[in-house]
Amino acid sequence: MVATHTDLNTDTLLWMYETMVVIRRFEEQARREADAGKLRGMHSSIGQEAVPTGICAHLRVDDYVLGTHRSHHHCIAKGVDMSEMMAELLGKATGTNKGKGGTMHIADIDKGMLGANGVVGSNIPVATGVALSAKIRGSDQVTAVFFGDGASSQGSLHESMNLASIWKLPVLFVCENNRYAEATPFEYAVAGGSVSNRAPGYDMPGVVVDGQSVLDVFEVAREAVRRARAGEGPTLIEAQTYRYQGHFGADDPLGYRTQEEEDYYEARDCIANLRAHIVGSGDTSEADLDAIDRKALSAVEAAAKFANDSPFPEDDELTTDVYVAYP
Repeated sequence: MVATHTDLNTDTLLWMYETMVVIRRFEEQARREADAGKLRGMHSSIGQEAVPTGICAHLRVDDYVLGTHRSHHHCIAKGVDMSEMMAELLGKATGTNKGKGGTMHIADIDKGMLGANGVVGSNIPVATGVALSAKIRGSDQVTAVFFGDGASSQGSLHESMNLASIWKLPVLFVCENNRYAEATPFEYAVAGGSVSNRAPGYDMPGVVVDGQSVLDVFEVAREAVRRARAGEGPTLIEAQTYRYQGHFGADDPLGYRTQEEEDYYEARDCIANLRAHIVGSGDTSEADLDAIDRKALSAVEAAAKFANDSPFPEDDELTTDVYVAYP
């Protein structure tokens, strides 16, 4: 899809630029914390910053987002506090979930972030239920659920799309197609050549968008969110993106993809492309964007200090704020 980039004012452009830079600096710091042995199993979203940024630019605080095992970028784009996020990664009592959720289960209901989830595809039916709740309550709240190409063939997605279409639910199904489900290439695992072309079977729009262009994602999300708020039903968005790092910290992606491929995608970096667009528009200088870069780095450094200085939960917190299902 070719985007028109209409009605994009300077404030929105700068918000998107700052959000993406903050995400990247946060992920770089989180990787350093992981390398120091302070957290385990981190899944970096470096390279994929444009997708949730372009989507969340249209969402209100009372709208909802649900994520995946790779969800730091979703949380930041939806406005979750970075200091509390970093503390959660380190298992600290001051974390978003009091240190009990960790990197794959960050949530902040007050910001509409209903949770990341380590189980592939599991948040898709949850998001469909959230959207049903909004419809029953008569609100115009929108739900966006993110998932990867690895989850695109899960039955949970197809059952959810069917119900969302039948009931015209206000939900965006956003596939972050980063080309690999762990080490499995998209071309091998997904029949039909794309995720979005499955949408007509569920009587909903299916859109492919360049996930390395936040401007394109912004335009696609504009119409999808409009449809949802107007009661016209769901949209399936396939954002074609790329994760620069391995599936997780110890993963070597060059074991299943080439250096040439990595170089190609990094040359189309979403932050660099937006920076060039903003400067080219003539309203903002390189110096202005440099100041945003410094502000982002300072904020992430402050978040890391807060997290490292925070205490671990007390032993008697082990059984609080948890639940168990009885037969």
